[in-house]
Parts: sequence; structure tokens; C-alpha cells
Amino acid sequence: MDSSTIRVETKQIIADLMSEMPLNERHLIVFGVSTSEVAGKRIGTNGSEQIAKSIFDVIQTFQLQYGFHIAIQCCEHLNRALVVEQTTAQRFHLPEVWVVPVPHAGGAMASYSYGHMENPIIVEKISADAGIDIGDTFIGMHMKPVIVPVRSKLKEIGHAHVTMAKTRPKLIGGARSCYSR
Repeated sequence: MDSSTIRVETKQIIADLMSEMPLNERHLIVFGVSTSEVAGKRIGTNGSEQIAKSIFDVIQTFQLQYGFHIAIQCCEHLNRALVVEQTTAQRFHLPEVWVVPVPHAGGAMASYSYGHMENPIIVEKISADAGIDIGDTFIGMHMKPVIVPVRSKLKEIGHAHVTMAKTRPKLIGGARSCYSR
């Protein structure tokens, strides 16, 4: 898989999400990534550090520009735990668990992220404001309760199906409730 194509497609996907929900330092976004699926293989069968690097570099570029916090979901062998920066865990009050993701237990993306974040730790769960799922990794368990799908101009990165979502607060109340100011 061509790294430059993966980078261009990842940039487009993240830009499309940002146009729907401008993210900043108050927000946490979860990324689930199957590098195997990006390469056109079945999830969990052909992890690629090169593909992980291409995607991570783009995520990090957006993160540095906009200030949002990222969480990278591990595979099911680590119960979909997440790699986050220690500062993110502190900011969002996320308790740390101990494991080190490796390509065959955590996935190539989580393993790469763990090795390239400034001070990575692992947490079991989060309540993200938005998410990007590359390769049908099922990130919904890590999002706030009211999930709203976001459509992109692209449906895939490489060969991997991509879905995105943002969240919104729950609407509460009854007939007299007002939802705008």
C-alpha cells in the first residue's frame, strides 16, 4: 500500500470530521485502525508498522494543530484498551492499566502509537467526543452515549472501510423543554 495515498486519504477523512465537529483541547477522539484491512487483508492477519506510521503521522499533525486529545484503540486481544498520553489520562481522569501493546496483542497501530507517543499509558475505557473507525474495529464502546454518524467524501482508507461519528449531549425534559438558546 502506497504511504502517500494513505496519508492523503487519512487527511481527507480527518478534515471531513473536523468540518462537522471542530475539535480542540477540550475534546477526546478515539481512533480504531486495522492496518491489515487498510492493506486489503482480513483484520488481525497482516499488521503493518508502515501503514500505522502513515496514519499516526497524519493524526499527530492534526492533533498538534488543533490541540485535541487522541486515544488509539487496541485490538480485542487487549479487550480494546486504549493508548493515550499520560496528560490525556490526567485531563479526563482515566485510570491506568498495565500492559504494553505489541503487533500481535494490541495491533500494529496501538503498538506503533505506544512507541511514538511522548509518554504513553494504557487505559481500559473512555468517553470520546468523536471517533474514526478504519477497518471496522468497533469503537462505539468508547464514545459518549449519543452518537451521530458523520459522512466523509471518502468511504475507505486503502482497502479499509471507514466510519466516523461525533457525539452530542442527551436531550432531556418534556414538552416544555427548550434545546436552543
